[in-house]
Amino acid sequence: HPRTTRNMASAGDTVVVPRNFRLLEELERGEKAQDQLGQVSYGLADIDNDNMMKHWNGTIIGPGGTPFDGRIYALRIECGENYPDVPPYLQFETKVNLSCVTDQGVVDPRALPVLSQWRRSNTIADALQAVYKLMASPSSRKPQPPEGATYA
Repeated sequence: HPRTTRNMASAGDTVVVPRNFRLLEELERGEKAQDQLGQVSYGLADIDNDNMMKHWNGTIIGPGGTPFDGRIYALRIECGENYPDVPPYLQFETKVNLSCVTDQGVVDPRALPVLSQWRRSNTIADALQAVYKLMASPSSRKPQPPEGATYA
């Protein structure tokens, strides 16, 4: 009888999930709103034509009792070919006055800890939740652009 060997991962091994499987999982979670408490949502911008799952849309509902209260903030999210090893690119379409956002609406990865200290286990939802938490922070209570204003 030939001896059968099984290739089994030991408890200390980590399984690296391929990029597209990981993004499919995130898409499913986003569609089912499994990562949110109603404050953030996300999904593919063009589900029919974006086979690489690169371009996403995100939405953040401004936290209550803050200058962002009741406002809906739209973001473009880009998951490059090295995602999830590198963080997604986030850019607000809706104008916002927030310490981690440039004059062009780009979220500066150096100014948002979840992006500057990105780990492969982090998700799009984690990035959006971090922005939401920053909006809720007392340090972010700054005057905001007129509601509905967008970046050119």
